[in-house]
Amino acid sequence: MADTMRIDMFLWFVRLAKTRSIAQALACDGRLRIDGRRIERSAAPVRVGNILTFALHDRVRVLRVEALPTRRGPAPEAQGCYQELVANVSTANGID
Repeated sequence: MADTMRIDMFLWFVRLAKTRSIAQALACDGRLRIDGRRIERSAAPVRVGNILTFALHDRVRVLRVEALPTRRGPAPEAQGCYQELVANVSTANGID
């Protein structure tokens, strides 16, 4: 198994993006960071141990990559590939 994977494939395989096109847009729009570095291309490599930070559905997500998936499997399998590091925080105004 490879030690890296394209970020768009990772997001799609672990079901953080409904389609690969959405995953590519998330990466290309510059709204995603890998280990604090802003990513602007969908082919950016992701490795086990990387920290991903991005806003999705009015929440900021901070995840640590625990494993690289080999397929887009069921949700429990996908969730085993990453660990949520921060409780979901709303980006909406007025939230305490």
